[in-house]
Formats: sequence, structure tokens, C-alpha cells
Amino acid sequence: MKQAENPIRHISIIVPHGHASLVNIEGTHQIFNGVNNFCKSMGKPPLFQVQLVGLSHETRQTHGLFTINPEVLLTDVSRTDLIIIPAMHGDQKSAIAHNEAFIPWIIQQYSNGAELASFCIGAFFLAATGLLNGRQCATHWMHAHEFRNMYPEVLLVDDKIMTE
Repeated sequence: MKQAENPIRHISIIVPHGHASLVNIEGTHQIFNGVNNFCKSMGKPPLFQVQLVGLSHETRQTHGLFTINPEVLLTDVSRTDLIIIPAMHGDQKSAIAHNEAFIPWIIQQYSNGAELASFCIGAFFLAATGLLNGRQCATHWMHAHEFRNMYPEVLLVDDKIMTE
């Protein structure tokens, strides 16, 4: 009996406007594509289709010091399996406001079965979707007080660096 092939899982790495962690974006892109390259070296098909997803074709970061060119726009991705939310630096309310177009898309993708992951203070943006209400969440300890004030309905845990 032939074993069923695993379909390629679509990974969406969000490229937000403003000042996001380039390491979160590039590092995640590199790791998933590294797995694909390893599979290829073993004569196997890739496991992931990894795409940088943005709100515009050119996204300036770190006050214009760097520019990221997302491979696709948010409106081009009708279905994804995993959404990666990088840390967004600076004033969190402003970061959320500048990237609010992502929020309904994230909620829709989650309702369609996508998994969500955020890095560090990217938890603020994930919490802005309302999907963390009543759930445990971790963020950088320096921002714990601000997080609790903005999202009192999220169960912030101080003693962990990762939660499910």
C-alpha cells in the first residue's frame, strides 16, 4: 500500500510596517527553507512553501534603514497553514494601528485552521486579534505591565518564555 504524500504546508511570515525584528523575519525564512533544502538533498520534496507576506510590495524597516520586499501581498494569500508574527518594536499601539489590515486576515486564517506563532513582543499584535483572550501568553518581561494593561483578558505568564 502506497503511503500518502504530505502536502506542502504554506508558511506566511508577516512583514509589518514600522520597525519589526529583522532577525525574526529572516531567521524564520532561513530555517524553513533550510528544512526544504535538507529534504531536497535527501531526494524528497519540500515540506514548506515559505512566503514573506506584506501590506505593500516594499516595506521600509527600522526608520528606513532596511527595506524588505514581501513576495506576496496579504490579499494574494487566500489560505495558509502557519502565520509567523515577528516582534514589532516601538510604541505597541502605533505598531498595531499601522498594521491593523493584517488582523481580520489573521482571524480568518485561524478560523480556517491556520496555526499562529508570535515572537517576543509580537504577542501584542497577536493579542490585538482577540484570539488570545482567555488563553496563556508570554512576552518580554520588560513589557509585561504594558501588556497586562492593554490586554487584561489574556492570561500573561511571567515565568515562561513560550506558551502553546
